[in-house]
Amino acid sequence: MAMNLGGSSDEMVDINLTPLIDVMLVLLIIFIITIPVMTDAVKIDNPLPPPPNFIPPPPPPVINLSIDFDGTLTWNGQQVTRAQMDSYIAQSTVLDPQPEVHITVDKFAKYDVVAKALADLQRQGMKKIGFVNNSLF
Repeated sequence: MAMNLGGSSDEMVDINLTPLIDVMLVLLIIFIITIPVMTDAVKIDNPLPPPPNFIPPPPPPVINLSIDFDGTLTWNGQQVTRAQMDSYIAQSTVLDPQPEVHITVDKFAKYDVVAKALADLQRQGMKKIGFVNNSLF
């Protein structure tokens, strides 16, 4: 690239490329130094594969607890009161393996009913509690 600054038409002033080349060389050196550091792998101890005769344990039984918009509790398809649900929970906590409780809540259900049901489950010792059908919300 050249520029004409007025004066005689014989003189052409060029851009000084030396600083640009210096900066590019410094960047090249920085990349050469840092790229090998970034490619180091992290060593992870992977678990051993299971033995060939290994049989996974069966999945735990599932209890479906449904809470309707009016506060109606349904335990595995059967309508129950809170007192009946407490007795069912007490029977379920002693089973081995402990069953999973899948809670389905209507989106118009009162929070108070849901919180009381969760408190009953936790107070009795149920460990595996989860909400299902959250896509409705």
